[in-house]
Amino acid sequence: MFEWINTLQAWLQGWVSAEAGLWGLFFSAFVSATLLPGSSEVVMTALVTAYPDIVWWAFLAATAGNVTGCVLSYGMGYGARQGFERFQRVKVDLEHPLVQRLRRYGPPALFLSFLPLVGDVLVVAAGWLKLPLGPSMLWIAAGKATRYLVLVLGLLGVLSFA
Repeated sequence: MFEWINTLQAWLQGWVSAEAGLWGLFFSAFVSATLLPGSSEVVMTALVTAYPDIVWWAFLAATAGNVTGCVLSYGMGYGARQGFERFQRVKVDLEHPLVQRLRRYGPPALFLSFLPLVGDVLVVAAGWLKLPLGPSMLWIAAGKATRYLVLVLGLLGVLSFA
């Protein structure tokens, strides 16, 4: 029934080395953390299927790539606000209810950055609101690591999604 997994594993090992796969996973996770579309989970699944012995290196590469991409997204939000205020000569309205909610919860709200679509916007909004970078990145890293940990545990058969 799962013969296709062995076929996929053999095909991937013929085309991609484990080291090249880790770099590819890092860059896929980096792009996935920005506003650009990406699917690092698919890349990670394929890599771990082909090279099961590097599962924890894949976890680290994906988490590091995703957090690094979030630093870029945070910086884009931070820079966008500065540019908006400077060139539009308008102060940003910080009284919007969603803005107030993110400011009230602060960096811990960025744990939810692992969520699809919403997470990318949260990170950019954190930069826009100039939330503290250090605590923000720690909460983002915790959220991203949790997502990849669930994926890894599923791939190892520890978690059953059926």
